[in-house]
Amino acid sequence: MYDLADVLPGVEIDPGANVLIAGPPLTGKRRIAFDILASGANRGDGSIVVTTKDSADKVLESFDGHLSEGAEPDIGVVDCVTKQRGIGTIDDDPRIKYASSPVDMTGIGIKLSEFLQEFYEGRGLTENRVLLHSVSTLLMYSDLQTVFRFLHVFTGRIQSADAMGVYVIDSTAHDDQTMNTLKQLFDGVLELEEATDGEEPEIRTAGFST
Repeated sequence: MYDLADVLPGVEIDPGANVLIAGPPLTGKRRIAFDILASGANRGDGSIVVTTKDSADKVLESFDGHLSEGAEPDIGVVDCVTKQRGIGTIDDDPRIKYASSPVDMTGIGIKLSEFLQEFYEGRGLTENRVLLHSVSTLLMYSDLQTVFRFLHVFTGRIQSADAMGVYVIDSTAHDDQTMNTLKQLFDGVLELEEATDGEEPEIRTAGFST
């Protein structure tokens, strides 16, 4: 089981499960997603981030800020941004693999599989947490049917690897039909409500075992 007690007290996730974090902008979706990965990394789980929004360097810098002091995580980043923007260097780094763009879903899937295989077979890591940030960016570049097919394969890889998948989506950027279609792919959903009067956003959970 994947214990989320550091982030969501009392919640455990079955191996192979996929979790969607949905909510409006500025409700802390990304922070919660990184916290879920970091809580595992602090205990020795592997961490893989597929980023369609930020460069790998920015992801690694952000992730460091979520870790316990002295932690040396096994992390891999599939960067779908840097090649497309043509900004920055694309040097070989054992922690980074590059896909050509968020449209290159075949390439993204291959890079993810390479990291999972390396973590399991090369490093002996049997528990791995995978973050895709974000589904909304994929939907900016491709239609719903294409993204649904991609996520169906992606979530299947997570399932077969006994990993845990975490996916972030901006719920206000998509209509109800799109959201309901995508939610079918996930075992659990974290929905963040917009905060009022300076309070923390409310988190509603569905599909989790506690």
